[in-house]
Amino acid sequence: MKIVVLGGSGLIGSQVTARLRAMGQAVISASRISGVNVVTGTGLDRALNGADAVIDVTNSRVNAEDGAEEFFSAAAQSIAAAEKRAGVGHHVSLSIVGADRSGVGGYFRAKAEQEQAVTSSHVPFSILRSTQFFEFAEVIADWNTEEDTVRLPTTAVRPVASDDVVTALVSLVRGTPLMGPTEIAGPEEIPLDEFVRRVLLARHDERFVVRDDTSSPRGFDIESRVLAPGADATLTQTTLADWITHRAEPVAEGRHVAAFSFRDAPE
Repeated sequence: MKIVVLGGSGLIGSQVTARLRAMGQAVISASRISGVNVVTGTGLDRALNGADAVIDVTNSRVNAEDGAEEFFSAAAQSIAAAEKRAGVGHHVSLSIVGADRSGVGGYFRAKAEQEQAVTSSHVPFSILRSTQFFEFAEVIADWNTEEDTVRLPTTAVRPVASDDVVTALVSLVRGTPLMGPTEIAGPEEIPLDEFVRRVLLARHDERFVVRDDTSSPRGFDIESRVLAPGADATLTQTTLADWITHRAEPVAEGRHVAAFSFRDAPE
């Protein structure tokens, strides 16, 4: 089986590619770096030639709502058309927990539209909705830093190790298409401020994280109910403490860490 990973140079895509190759799987990593543009379709036919399955972990570089919707809508249509031409038998898409919540806009709506496009494509599919990655903590801090202080509310989150998300994606692509979504989340519910504080302390970051329920954090101004996984979600085993001790690595500059920017981050 030949598998193509779209967005293969990003945090999740690079790990998925490495994991599949370590298993002896034939895999192609496709991204802008390799000359594949999922919006315009440039390079897609070449990348998908002979592919049996596709894992789409691409992400919009534009955080604004309109820009994200435009990206995911155009990309989904372009990918679906190329998959049909190539005879792809299984499309696996990474989405976010909360994309199915009615009345939620921003990035959630953009991902919901992507899910709808995948569902309507007539290509057998599986959708994995994930909560926030542990690696996202530093990005939240960067977006909300004023001098040496980060102010964040106690919004409940259930972050997950990106390695566990990779495991789920690899399992999905090697199985039978679900023809629907499934959810994955971390084992612990943690207040947002505590989550970010613990990661910064582990990094020996000297910024102060202040608990402030009156704040409207940039990039993360959303209600806990939207972020919570459903009762049927798969809860992973890797705790934040485990990740900090054994797996935490600084995120490379410019790398997409997760699809969870809910409103414009500061420039």
